[in-house]
Amino acid sequence: MSDWKSMSKDELELQYSPSRWSPRMSADDVIRAHVSALKSGTERARSVTQTLMDVPYGEAEGEKLDVYLPSSSSPDVPLVIYFHGGYWQFLSKDESGFLAVPLVQKGAVVVAVGYSIAPKGDMDLMVSQVRRSVVSVIQQYSHISGLYLCGHSAGAHLAAMVLSTDWTQYDVSPQIKGAFLVSGIYDLQPILSTYVNEPLKMTEEVALRNSPSRFLSQLKVSSASCDITVAVAQNDSPEFRKQSEEYYKALESAGLKVSFEDVSETDHFSIIEQLVDENYLLTKLLLKMIGKS
Repeated sequence: MSDWKSMSKDELELQYSPSRWSPRMSADDVIRAHVSALKSGTERARSVTQTLMDVPYGEAEGEKLDVYLPSSSSPDVPLVIYFHGGYWQFLSKDESGFLAVPLVQKGAVVVAVGYSIAPKGDMDLMVSQVRRSVVSVIQQYSHISGLYLCGHSAGAHLAAMVLSTDWTQYDVSPQIKGAFLVSGIYDLQPILSTYVNEPLKMTEEVALRNSPSRFLSQLKVSSASCDITVAVAQNDSPEFRKQSEEYYKALESAGLKVSFEDVSETDHFSIIEQLVDENYLLTKLLLKMIGKS
């Protein structure tokens, strides 16, 4: 496929408009259906699990998390932190508990993180927030058997930035055992000239310092023993697929523990929506990763 630098603005906009690649329904309908699926899944999770809502991890209004707890109080539980998608400008933690039920039923804690989406927050702030959210979770839950990250789309980008953190600037150094990166963006430069960047207002400098693909050496230091899964949808756009393929290859070349999942019969939205189902491929892989299969 041609390099993104040689694409017209219209072609780039198409490549970075995931809703226009779903074979299931129109672009507007697939987004409406996505929000509806996440909301109903989260409502179900809130009705059938124990929860702690709006737990602050910082001072700002948007710096809160929702915690979904298993009924058993085993001291040795895995904890999965979920970072939502929405192109850093849409969705919130309030639609981000949908994946909790199959995980909590197997004895895991699930934490859905809120962050200050654009235009209120910018990229530097969002990356700082998710890093601080992880520090806060570690401080509140010191007796877990393992810490795991899961992120979708923009949330996969944020999870990858967490893996690439220089923790010497923080009070703790989280040992992240595993990370599940689903249909993410790992190089922000191609979206600079697209509609995605309008509320973000990223300069090239901001995009470069927040592109996980540029921080493999730091990831190798901070997350050397982390088990990473890079997943992409069959019906993601060619550019989205390329982002995942290239990040996977770069992680593999750096000698990290990484696997690649090309999930058939999914699009950018259904690939994550189906985590409500305990029999779905990615749910099974996530449960296996956290030792609860």
